Amino acid sequence: MNKSFFLLSILVFLCGSTVFSQFTIKPGGQTGNSNYTNRNLNDSIKSSGEITVTLSGKTKYTDYKIFSHKRDTSYIDTTLTLKKDYKFNYLRTDNFELLGFHNQGQTFTSLGYDFSNLKLFPDIGFTAKQFSYLDIDEIKYYEVPTPTTEITYRTGLQQGQVLDALFTVNFSRRLNVSLSYKGIRSLGAYRRSLASHGNFRGAFHYTTKENQYEIRGHITSQDFFNEESGGLPQTEIDKFTNNDDNYSTRARLDVNLLNAENQFDSNRLYFDHSFKLLSSKDTVNNKDFSNLKIGHVFTHETKNYDFIQTTSTTSIFGSENSSDASNTKAESIITNNEFNLEFNSKYLLGKFKPKINITSYSYGYDSILNSNSNISKTKLKGNAISVGADWNAKIKNFQLNASGNISPGSGRLSGNFIQGEALYKKDSLFMVKGSLLLSSKSPNFNTLLHQSKYDDYNWQNNFSSVNTRNLGFSLTSKWLNADLNFTNIDNYTYFDQNNTPQQFADQIAYLKVKANKEFKYWKLALDNTVMYQNVSSGSSVFRVPEFVTRNTLYYTDYWFKGKPMLVNIGATFKYFTKYKMNAYNPLLAEFTLQDTEEIGFPTVDVFFNAQVRRTRLFFKIENVTSSFTEKNYFSAPNYPYRDFTIRFGLVWNWFI
Repeated sequence: MNKSFFLLSILVFLCGSTVFSQFTIKPGGQTGNSNYTNRNLNDSIKSSGEITVTLSGKTKYTDYKIFSHKRDTSYIDTTLTLKKDYKFNYLRTDNFELLGFHNQGQTFTSLGYDFSNLKLFPDIGFTAKQFSYLDIDEIKYYEVPTPTTEITYRTGLQQGQVLDALFTVNFSRRLNVSLSYKGIRSLGAYRRSLASHGNFRGAFHYTTKENQYEIRGHITSQDFFNEESGGLPQTEIDKFTNNDDNYSTRARLDVNLLNAENQFDSNRLYFDHSFKLLSSKDTVNNKDFSNLKIGHVFTHETKNYDFIQTTSTTSIFGSENSSDASNTKAESIITNNEFNLEFNSKYLLGKFKPKINITSYSYGYDSILNSNSNISKTKLKGNAISVGADWNAKIKNFQLNASGNISPGSGRLSGNFIQGEALYKKDSLFMVKGSLLLSSKSPNFNTLLHQSKYDDYNWQNNFSSVNTRNLGFSLTSKWLNADLNFTNIDNYTYFDQNNTPQQFADQIAYLKVKANKEFKYWKLALDNTVMYQNVSSGSSVFRVPEFVTRNTLYYTDYWFKGKPMLVNIGATFKYFTKYKMNAYNPLLAEFTLQDTEEIGFPTVDVFFNAQVRRTRLFFKIENVTSSFTEKNYFSAPNYPYRDFTIRFGLVWNWFI
C-alpha cells in the first residue's frame, strides 16, 4: 500500500494548485432521476441537465462530460441530493441490495441478485473478493474544458481511511487523459479484520480532426488484501449476543483464525479503436448507407487469488497435507480480440455492427499442491472463436438495443449470449423499458478446478453450462420508479454446506420486484424503497429474504444569510426479513449454504449532510439503536454487523 499511496500523492500534487472554479452551481440544483442500482463511480447527472448553474467565462456545466462504456453521456455534478448519501460508501454506489460486513473493505452479503447484465465468458470466481472490482463497463472517460479533479475522503473504522482521487485533463478538444486511484486501509473493530485495497485506473480518449479515427482505452491495477478472522467461535458469539460488558471493546473477543489472510490481484489492458471509411458521408437521412467503420477491441486481463495461512491453529477447514509448493496462487488469464464492422442504414433504423471474437484463456496453478488429492491437471486452457452482432435503432420515442454472440463447439468458452431491450421515453415524464437476456456459459473456473493444502478443498469437475433466462420490466417517472425481473436458471452452480461446488438438478425460478417512491411536504421528504423476492423453485439452494425495505425521512433547507449552505438532515431505516443467510468461507472467498441459523434485523442510520459551493460534507451515525436493542445483527453466520459507528467524509471538486 505504500506504493499505492505514493501514486495517490502524485495525483494530489498535480491537482494541488487548484483553488477556484471557472463556474459554480447555484444553490437549489437538483439531479434528475437515476437508476439507483447502477454503479456510478463518479457523481453525474444525465443529459437532461435538470440543474441550475451560474457560470463565469465561456464554459458551461455541460462542457464537463463523462462517457460511459456504452458511450452514454452525463455531466460532472456537484449538487447534494439524498442519492448522494446512498452512494457515499466504499463502493461509491447505492448498496441497497447488499449487507456489508462490520469493516468497510470487507465483503458483502447479497440480499438480492441481478441477472440482467451477465458477462459473455466465465470468470475466475472467488466472488466474495470482487464486490469492489472495477470491470470494463465501469471505467469512465471524460471530456473537460479545464483540468478537473474530484477528491473523496471517508474515515475508516478504528484506524484508517478511504481516499478516492480523480484527475482528468484535455490536452486538446480531441485528447483526454484521466488518472484515478481509490485506496483504503481500515483496521476494523474485531481482531484480524484489516482491509487494505487499491484500485488504480488510467484512461484516455482520442479522435482525429474530422473524427475519422477514434481510440479509447484504459489500464487498471487492482489489489485487495484482507486479514481473515473466520468469524467468532460460539463461546464468543454468546458474549456478543448477551451484551457482556467485559467485551464491549470488540477486539477482546477471540476469533477462529489468527494468522490467515487472502489476496486478490488483477491487471487489465483494454483499448477500442475504429476507422471511418466514409468520413464524408456521415448522415442517415440523405444516404442509404453511411458512416462505415472498421473496428478492433483488445482486452488482456489477469486475475489471481491466494489464501495464505502460515500455521494452522484451528481445524475449521479439516485435515491438511503440507506442500512445499512455493506458489499457491490460482491465476486466470483471458485475452480477447474483437474485429467489427459498423455502419448506419435507414433500412436498419440505426447502427448495425457484426463482429467476431478470438479468445484464449488459461486458469490454474503452477503445480499439484496436495498429494492426497485426485487432481490430474494443474491448468485449464483453451481457445474459442465466436461471432455476433450489435444493433441499435431508434424510431421517434422508441429505442431498441440488441446484442448477440454465439461460440460454437464443446469447450469451456462455448455457449451463446443474447441480450435485448426496448425503451419508450416520453420527454422527461416517464420511461418504460423491457429487457430479455438468454445466456449459456460455463460456471466460474474455481468451481471446475481448485487446490489447497486442506484435503477437503481439492476438486476437479466437469460441470454443464449454466443456462440463464431473464425477463425484466422497469418504469422510471416522477411518480414511481419500479423494476420487475423474472429469472430461470438451469444447472445453477453453488457451494453446499460442505464447502464443495455442486450443480442444482432442477430449475431455479426467481422473482424480484422493487419500487421506489418519494413523498415531499414543505422542507421534509420521505423516500421509500421496497423489494419483494420469491423463489418458487430451488429455494433449498437459492436463498434471499422475502422483503427488504429502506425508508428515509429527511429535512432539506438552506442555512445562513445568502444561502451559502444546503443541508440534508435525516434518518434511514433498513430492514430485511429473516432467512437462512449464506455463510462466508474465507478460504474459498465464496458464500456457502448453511441450515442452522436464520438472520434478519433492522438498522437505523442518522445523517447530517451539507453542501458548500462544490464541496459536499457527509456525517453519519450508523446502527444508532445498537446500544439498547437486541444483539441479533449479523452480516453472515459468526460475523457480527457493525455496532454504533460515527463516520465523516467529503466529496470535493476542483475546476482549474
